[in-house]
Amino acid sequence: MQNTYLSEAQVTALKKKVIGIVGMPGSGKSIAAQVARSEGLPVVSMGDVVREMAALQGVPLSPENLGIIMIKIREEGGEDVVARKCMPKIDANNSDVVVVEGVRSLAEIKTFKEGYPDFVLIGVYASPKTRLKRLTMRGREDDPKTISHFIERDERELQVGVGAALALADYMIVNEGKIEEFKAKVKEVLGRIINENKSGSTIKTDGESR
Repeated sequence: MQNTYLSEAQVTALKKKVIGIVGMPGSGKSIAAQVARSEGLPVVSMGDVVREMAALQGVPLSPENLGIIMIKIREEGGEDVVARKCMPKIDANNSDVVVVEGVRSLAEIKTFKEGYPDFVLIGVYASPKTRLKRLTMRGREDDPKTISHFIERDERELQVGVGAALALADYMIVNEGKIEEFKAKVKEVLGRIINENKSGSTIKTDGESR
């Protein structure tokens, strides 16, 4: 007879509320993650997984190199490979709520929902013009340095599936104004998600019902 009992680890995973964040580069995902941390929520970065793999290979963290690795590991390990690598990090955290920054595809959403039925996705949107300005000012090692690099990076992200994932966001936050306004919106949405009734499934924009 097949054993249908769940392990303690599986039961714990089923009880976790996992909140994903999706958005194009420069849209404000990292700031949203900072807000989550300031609210005491642990954050797992999917981008860090790719950067860790690049570091292990001794590859410089340029936009081109990370883009190549991002696509290569998905070709070799499956479209949800980064999500699967994040799950042990999520499971190892004792918090009932964990935020995952950098969801990029429908396959990753599916994997997270299978592992954590209480998975909710926040989409962060900013226009290409706004994102380019932010990325050039941010100056992170793996940020694009030219317009052509910016376009190439956007194309890679879309190739992986960010656009489709963004379209399935349960909540959408537009980040075109002041940073403090955006942080307030993120804080409000996080609060709603944590406290919402699990049966509620309405799509919301900027923390309001559409």
